[in-house]
Amino acid sequence: MQNVAFKFTSLKMMSAKKFFFTTMLWLALACAALLFAPNALLTSLSLNEFSQQYAHFIGLGLIIGAAYLLTQILSYFLDEAISYLSDKRSVEIIEEKVKLLDPTERALLREFFLQGETILTLPEQELAVKSLLKAGILECIGNQKHYAIQASTADFKISMRARVHLNRQVLRFPVGEPSAEEMKNLIKARPHFVHSFAAPRKQAA
Repeated sequence: MQNVAFKFTSLKMMSAKKFFFTTMLWLALACAALLFAPNALLTSLSLNEFSQQYAHFIGLGLIIGAAYLLTQILSYFLDEAISYLSDKRSVEIIEEKVKLLDPTERALLREFFLQGETILTLPEQELAVKSLLKAGILECIGNQKHYAIQASTADFKISMRARVHLNRQVLRFPVGEPSAEEMKNLIKARPHFVHSFAAPRKQAA
């Protein structure tokens, strides 16, 4: 219910912002037309006298409209620049973290591939989970659950930015088909919390 209310409020704000932008755009265009249109055209439209009489107000309207539009354009490019730099920094953090994965973090990431799942339910307070989440390698997609005895859990997936950096070499998977001994070692290296939390998500029958 809260999500619906939030989306409705956001939609109203976007609509109001769009209406205000459109209004200021038309104000600037109308004022510019009244100030710079040929006198013959204004006379034919019976606007020449009005344009001359209220020239100061029309000029002020043009300044206000143009200034608003300019600030919106600058704000747009600034937001794009910030978004680009933020995305670039996020990728750099992921690349650095991938190079420094500890055994538990690496084993946790292997679980997604070992279980053939894109989403796993994991304990939120585990250090490996928190570390990978902070680095942007894991993403929390919700479904948080709190228990009286066990730690709280949530559903996680590997982020799109991180997937391109996770290969067999990084995750220490055997080359080719793993032997029985290699498979045994992979299972032995699984995080201690996997058996109770990181079970595959199954659809109800």
